[in-house]
Amino acid sequence: MKISSGTIRLIIPAASLVLLLAAVFYMQPRAMSYNGLNLLFNLAVPIALATIAQMLIMSVNDLDLSMGTFVSFCACVAATLLQTSPALGILILLAAIATYAVIGVVIYLRELPSIVVTLGMSFVWGGLAVLILPSPGGTAPGFARFIMTAKPPLVPMAIIASILIAAVTHTIVMRSSFGVLMRGVGGNDRSVERAGWSVIGIRAGTYALAGLFAVLAGIALVGLTTSADANIALRYTLLSIAGVILGGGEFVGGKVSPIGAVIGALTLTLAGSFLSFMRISPDWQIGAQGAILIVVLALRLALNRLEKREKSQ
Repeated sequence: MKISSGTIRLIIPAASLVLLLAAVFYMQPRAMSYNGLNLLFNLAVPIALATIAQMLIMSVNDLDLSMGTFVSFCACVAATLLQTSPALGILILLAAIATYAVIGVVIYLRELPSIVVTLGMSFVWGGLAVLILPSPGGTAPGFARFIMTAKPPLVPMAIIASILIAAVTHTIVMRSSFGVLMRGVGGNDRSVERAGWSVIGIRAGTYALAGLFAVLAGIALVGLTTSADANIALRYTLLSIAGVILGGGEFVGGKVSPIGAVIGALTLTLAGSFLSFMRISPDWQIGAQGAILIVVLALRLALNRLEKREKSQ
């Protein structure tokens, strides 16, 4: 039986998550409980949301190097203005999403490298975050704290939220007409334009949707930490890119997998706990996470080559 490339994109990240989870349960049997799973995946929701945001950007062949600082900016707004002046806070977050849409249009019209533009924007978002919250502090909005600390029966909130995120984004990206057009722009934007669709409008919508998920990531993060800081989510830039790639996405061609991206985010979240149980110093954990990513990518590359060889025969 031949396995499709789409199936491979899901099998590898899912197998990686299962293997890591089994290793964690073997090393720490107490983690095999409701509270244990809740602690293991506690920070998975904001990482999953940021990974989905990055995945949307990558679906149109771009890369967002401002993801971490943008999530930090949103977290600072959520911990301050969204709490004290809700109307102003919502207005600022909506303006940030609109700015994301404008960035997508400017990159396309001026034919600018997305890496350069988003790297420059990372300093803008970082500066705005410092202006809003010069020092760590603030308070999480009540609704964010309530949602992120909820304890539903049987399954922890983080896992339920991750499943919902995967289901919603899969519907948007893989099942809706907009998702088809978005991936079409990543595959061949000229063909989409010749078919009569507005590439500018599609890119603006894609970037706006990515901005929305990044805003939700910032709010979710504040709901967990109860406060914010201008540098609270700087790691999310690399984590989001790694999560997309680990989940079966590619940098070009509009080849992405929403379910795989969420699984990739869960895997990266779990990898931190796994390395801690192995008593690996935090200074080495980033390198170890990179090694895990390289192994998974090497396995995916080997399977892809095997599939191409079978097709050629």
